[in-house]
Amino acid sequence: MKENSQNILLTESDHNGILRLTLNDSDNKNALSELMIQRLTKAITEASINNSFKVIVIAATGDVFCSGHNLKEINEARNEDDNGESYYLELFKKCSYLMQLIVNCPKPVIAEVDGIATAAGCQLVASCDLAITSDISKFATPGVNIGLFCSTPMVALSRNVNKKDAMKMLLTGDMVNAEEAKRISLVNDYVPKESLTECVMQLAKKISKKSQVTLKTGKQAFYKQYEMTLADAYEYTSKIMTENTLRADAKEGINAFIQKRDPNWEDNQ
Repeated sequence: MKENSQNILLTESDHNGILRLTLNDSDNKNALSELMIQRLTKAITEASINNSFKVIVIAATGDVFCSGHNLKEINEARNEDDNGESYYLELFKKCSYLMQLIVNCPKPVIAEVDGIATAAGCQLVASCDLAITSDISKFATPGVNIGLFCSTPMVALSRNVNKKDAMKMLLTGDMVNAEEAKRISLVNDYVPKESLTECVMQLAKKISKKSQVTLKTGKQAFYKQYEMTLADAYEYTSKIMTENTLRADAKEGINAFIQKRDPNWEDNQ
């Protein structure tokens, strides 16, 4: 891994507990290089166990949100004795771990997309719980155009987008605009470029006001039940609902609703 003196991942937080992680390697189109994957993995891992952070936003500088893997790094690895095989396997495993880390993170993760997101960059957007994009943004899984099918991005894409739309993106490599991205549920919404950050932060602030233990419980249960049969999902979520109902924040929330007042959350572990 080559070291980079530039701070390629900017971090900032506010008094609402919103942590912003900003990809800051626009010279390399904010590619998911080895170093970028390492920095994102470290930041999200630390944020997952830090109770002062309630919501995570992933944004980027420049006109490309994320171009996917760094193709220069991929080509350089071909000079290894094994033609790069061990390097590629490790790289894709690390990237896959990052995407699963986002899904398994107890905090809601929002993608703030202003620009182009392609290949593993599109995978990054699809892996986030929510995604808001500017109206000029575009998305693609264009690996097929360079002889490298977007197989790992396909995992996140196919879990957000219906089969026919996902296959069209994967087989053609064509760009999808913001309006189409919303239609196929790759993103939640698109807004004018100039109001993107404000809209994302308003959404993040709204979520940050909820009970943290409830968000953690719900996010974990959502992804777990999604892969179950209908009967298993109901059995599992019935247990989760029971456990949730017994928590202090559920008692407080119900009482606050009945008494027509704002809840005072306490159970944030």
